[in-house]
Amino acid sequence: MNSTTTHKPRPLIDLLVSIAIPALILMKLSGDDHLGASGGLILALSFPLGWGIFELIKYRKFNFIALLGLVNVLLTGGIGLLELDTKWLAIKEAAIPGVIGLVVLGSTFTSSPLVKALLFNPAVMDIDKINQQLQQRNSMAAFERRLLKATYLVACSFAFSATMNYILAKWLVTSPAGTVEFNEQLGQLTLYSYPMIALPSMLMMMGIFSYVWRTIHDLTGLSLEDVFVSNSSQ
Repeated sequence: MNSTTTHKPRPLIDLLVSIAIPALILMKLSGDDHLGASGGLILALSFPLGWGIFELIKYRKFNFIALLGLVNVLLTGGIGLLELDTKWLAIKEAAIPGVIGLVVLGSTFTSSPLVKALLFNPAVMDIDKINQQLQQRNSMAAFERRLLKATYLVACSFAFSATMNYILAKWLVTSPAGTVEFNEQLGQLTLYSYPMIALPSMLMMMGIFSYVWRTIHDLTGLSLEDVFVSNSSQ
């Protein structure tokens, strides 16, 4: 199989390249005796930017989330290098998850709400078997309602992320852009955002997907082994 179909998540590498290394550079190498404010910011942002471009080129798949990540890095660099008012950093921090949340919410007005589009996939689940059981139990309408509810919950999780991003940015980043202090505070923001925002959001998503799995089991009577497509059958 080629690399375009064998991409596997690498959370530890993602965490290291996108959060840990940039934060350390911003906090430790942005002084005038090292890289300076601009040099430190450029080097720090080059890691997540380079990693994101590498992922997009290597696997050759349009990834909306990855694209937003690249835009996020470019906007952060622009705010720092152009020395814009720090209020724009807080707005930018809230805008990225906010846009995703709006896309998720907008999907509820289509025939395939986000949760259904992501999970109710023939490559992942035995759709025919699930539909057959839902029809036999007259549970199709209930199933659609619960998937819609799950999609609303996903949108709420992004609303939480947007709100917390804005509050954290306003609280931590108070120095003018283009200064060493700004870089150090940006590094703190990068580090703190993981335990204070990313982890709670991840737990919310796990809870939502657990709700979806329980929904499928309750309405179809199928076990997870029955629901998922086995590797041997692909």
